[in-house]
Amino acid sequence: MKVELLAITPDPERLIELAARTCYQSAGGESSTPLLPRLLASGHLSPFEHASATFRISGCSRAMTHQLVRHRLMSVCQKSQRYVREDSFDYVVPPDMAGPLREEFAADMETIRSMYCKWRERGVKKEDARYVLPNACATEIVITANFREFRHIFTMRCAPAAQWEIREACMLMLSELNRLAPGVFADLAREFGAQNRGEKE
Repeated sequence: MKVELLAITPDPERLIELAARTCYQSAGGESSTPLLPRLLASGHLSPFEHASATFRISGCSRAMTHQLVRHRLMSVCQKSQRYVREDSFDYVVPPDMAGPLREEFAADMETIRSMYCKWRERGVKKEDARYVLPNACATEIVITANFREFRHIFTMRCAPAAQWEIREACMLMLSELNRLAPGVFADLAREFGAQNRGEKE
């Protein structure tokens, strides 16, 4: 899986602070505690909606993207199986299918590939032949969300109980956003970084 940051609001933390200070008509400097952590602690989250980021996620499964697109306050463009041929589709192998099961899983994927090609050769349109394709089928998706929504997504999907693939994608996005806007994401990076390290130990 590859996660690539395509765009982010310039100087996002400053923009969020300017928006928040508009609410209170404050010029800053009235507290030794930085403003963004105070906003998070108080639950005043609307200022975080003014900053956004766009990611491309590729080499992921449609099983993962089916989960991701359930977050409705997010813009999405995904590789279309209706218009793009899948004769040679790549696929994601779940960890439970690794080791001695991997060869059998690969054989199943080849069977499905031959089924898809059979229906295409019979003149069935791509939009109908795709019905035999697996959730393991690799895809590519571009998503855009504001920082408030990303915090919600990470809270739901970076937890150790989340499905492994969406957790991996969201941890990579969280890491990148924390690097560029730690005032917004450092608490989540600490929390879920520690939880996921503990799970692996």
